[in-house]
Amino acid sequence: MTMEARCSCCPRGMFITVNLRPGAEQKVVFITARVHPGETPSSFVCQGIIDFLVSQHPIAKVLRDHLVFKIAPMLNPDGVYLGNYRCSLMGFDLNRHWANPSPWAHPTLHGVKQLIVEMYNNPKINLEFYIDIHAHSTMMNGFMYGNIFENEERFQRQAIFPKLLCQNAEDFSYSSTSFNRDAVKAGTGRRFLGGLLNDTSYCYTLEVSFYSYIVGGTTAAVPYTEEAYMKLGRNVARTFLDYYRLNSLVERPLASTPKTRFSGATTSKAKNPQLLLNLITT
Repeated sequence: MTMEARCSCCPRGMFITVNLRPGAEQKVVFITARVHPGETPSSFVCQGIIDFLVSQHPIAKVLRDHLVFKIAPMLNPDGVYLGNYRCSLMGFDLNRHWANPSPWAHPTLHGVKQLIVEMYNNPKINLEFYIDIHAHSTMMNGFMYGNIFENEERFQRQAIFPKLLCQNAEDFSYSSTSFNRDAVKAGTGRRFLGGLLNDTSYCYTLEVSFYSYIVGGTTAAVPYTEEAYMKLGRNVARTFLDYYRLNSLVERPLASTPKTRFSGATTSKAKNPQLLLNLITT
């Protein structure tokens, strides 16, 4: 069965074809980017994710067979058009209005939130991930922000995905990843949706440096390029293979591709549930 995941908030829409098995549970990964128009690296990371998911790479095929990806690549198109750094045409920081977005003042945000709430209320859909992609002007590397939960198991399991991503992407820093509930961030997508969705859902802000990253074990800063940003996006996409332990379904041998790092060590860890859980303490 073929389904289409559509970004309804974009003027022309965007479709990613997925081939879920008949009757399969819809596990949804929702990704947004460019809510702050000046954070251009987020668009390249998002482009890397999209390009990989629609490719013929064996990992991408497995992901399309088992997951539904819904992607809104530009939440602030008017701000981007005007060359704004942080605000929309109306002068709003959209990433502070998730709690009560206006269909008139924050139309893209309102549309995306409405879609997410509809999916959340649909018993046939399990919205498991929300990732909002940003760029950071002072810190280096890629890293994530997550939420704090009272439930200890949920809090610990939230650390698994960034741990796996750190194994796959040399420019991603788990040491810079943090989990918080800062009051000033209460209106962000990560914070609001983290409080709305159930305990099987995980919400993150994915940040990437505007300028450079440092590879582990070295001290030299490597300047980011458009290709390096897109490579991070590809590694974000393939990390879902490890998270859902779908490695055994990938056709062998893997089609060679210079654009995607494939770590056998990470794969072996992801196949073993106990080792996967141990990642949160290593």
